Amino acid sequence: MRMSAFSVVQAVIIVSVVILDLGVAQPINKTTNINNTNTPLQFFCGGNDAKSATTFSRNLNFTFSQLRSQLSTTGVYYATARSLDDDEDVVYGVAQCRNYLLSTECLACFDVAVSVVGNCGSANGAHVFLDNCFLRYENLDDFYDDPQGNLNIDVLEKCGNESTSQPITAFNQAVGGLLSDIGIATPRTSDFYIASIRQVAGANATIYAIAQCIENASQAICKDCLSRAYNGLNRCLPAHEGRAINVACFMRYSEFPFFQNNQTINFTPFLPGKGSSRKSGIIIGLSTGAGLLLILSLFLWFGRWKKSKAVAKDTSESQGARCYSYENLKLATNNFSEEYLIGKGGFGEVFKAIVDSGNVVAVKKLRVGFRAKKEFENEVNLNSNIRHRNLIQQLGWCSDGPELLLVLEYMPQGSLDKFLWGEKKGTLSWKQRSDIILGIARGLVHLHEEFHIKIIHRDIKSSNILLDNDFQPKIADFGLARFLSEDQTHVSTGFAGTMGYTAPEYANRGRLSEKVDTYSFGIVALEVISGRSCSDVNYSGPQIEYLLDHAWKLYEKGTHIKLIDEAVDPNEYQEENVKKIIEIALMCTQLVSLRPTMSEIYLMLSSEPQLEQREMSRPTYNVDRRIHIVGS
Repeated sequence: MRMSAFSVVQAVIIVSVVILDLGVAQPINKTTNINNTNTPLQFFCGGNDAKSATTFSRNLNFTFSQLRSQLSTTGVYYATARSLDDDEDVVYGVAQCRNYLLSTECLACFDVAVSVVGNCGSANGAHVFLDNCFLRYENLDDFYDDPQGNLNIDVLEKCGNESTSQPITAFNQAVGGLLSDIGIATPRTSDFYIASIRQVAGANATIYAIAQCIENASQAICKDCLSRAYNGLNRCLPAHEGRAINVACFMRYSEFPFFQNNQTINFTPFLPGKGSSRKSGIIIGLSTGAGLLLILSLFLWFGRWKKSKAVAKDTSESQGARCYSYENLKLATNNFSEEYLIGKGGFGEVFKAIVDSGNVVAVKKLRVGFRAKKEFENEVNLNSNIRHRNLIQQLGWCSDGPELLLVLEYMPQGSLDKFLWGEKKGTLSWKQRSDIILGIARGLVHLHEEFHIKIIHRDIKSSNILLDNDFQPKIADFGLARFLSEDQTHVSTGFAGTMGYTAPEYANRGRLSEKVDTYSFGIVALEVISGRSCSDVNYSGPQIEYLLDHAWKLYEKGTHIKLIDEAVDPNEYQEENVKKIIEIALMCTQLVSLRPTMSEIYLMLSSEPQLEQREMSRPTYNVDRRIHIVGS
């Protein structure tokens, strides 16, 4: 018989609890200057033993192997798994790493966690908390679906045993203000995670802090848990460091660095009354002005690259990317033969390859030329530092041969367009389509508002969205991306992108802001819903019209549900949900001053059952909507 959720909580209270002493500061890595170890903070062993030690051990090992396999994927920080045997000794597991970790660092922490819970023997439940990760297993799955039960367990604060060396009042104000802000903002982010820093007023000191909720929590649960974590850490002050621990959330601060300065998340847009406007957490989707985002010239990065290639290489390697040998990549692709070719476009070709004793990767070969070199350098500098589950991960590069090569994570399902109007047309279910739309939005939120610098992709389109084995989307091809400066509202630049997807103010006047990606997202969302290309004019009906025209006319008539791909089973979706997503997509194509930000779009897609009734303006169009790419 499986334990009830209540009995699990009882077990946690009465079980053996091991609390490890944090009385001394964690050692600092002299190479990276990062104050971080995998020392266990606390662990619990369940009070009930498994029915069969042999069966339980087999099930537990299988669950752990599944969790580890998921966490080995770049950009994956949260994993759930269960054993195959459906008996009394079934094992459900969940693991979560901090988002500042490389995959190898996440796995190292997970391995330590597994070794710690090994001390629980045949107890059929356990939790372990470390600075870098969290592991839990039980013989019931309630904690997957009902994280509210996690809040029955108190948030535990663990305070350092030394006081800060900084002025106490200024230190307490800096820590309290930072923890308050990230506690409020984290439940509003796409990943329930924020890492940030703050200077201590009047002192040469920096406070480092993170907040993270378990991924299956609701926004309300995350908010409640972090509120209690904040209260607990306030009791630690003026200790130089502190942690607040719960199976639903984790919060930590320290006057010593435990993540890199370039791994911070810009949380200002997620604070009420700051950044993008909100109404009690309900996103109306009306933004004013031309946007927050400005572009730093590519030539700044180009010059930076030329001044110190070694520095760029060091930066990339610090995030897990590496420089590959041209000869090794040539050998891995059988001299870039057709049998290894998996894609091609205006940029060049992409090949499947096996490197490093069995790792499957994609090798992107850029056509040699000035533009190719600019795009290559842009991608190397930019993508080496990006780690997010909805953004393609750059594993390495090569510039010592006749071609410029990028080594990227391999996406087995290929690009989204193949499933919409290509050879796999009509095979996506509605759930897969809605998850893809949400995932693209989540990736753009990270680029625009969560990464430590602001980035505009400039070429969001269905062929640049790749799908993994679970049909989760990853935004690819950062060759045209631009860094943004926060002291401008837009930048005027030469057009570079794909007509049909790009916003008219950029295509026609060269006015570039984050809202250019918003427009492109809206077009892609309409493509995912309809299964039609934005450039396709061969519709059956009284008129020949582009997809955006067609969607708007249906919306004006109140019949926009007709836009959905006929290949989708009507039993798979609720009409109101489909109509809501269509309306959000159309919001994205309005005048730039009326377009919502991507964080607003993400919250509308993930939180609100329906949109407020309001008048929308007709979409804006490009002078020429034919598909082509123009260099900047």
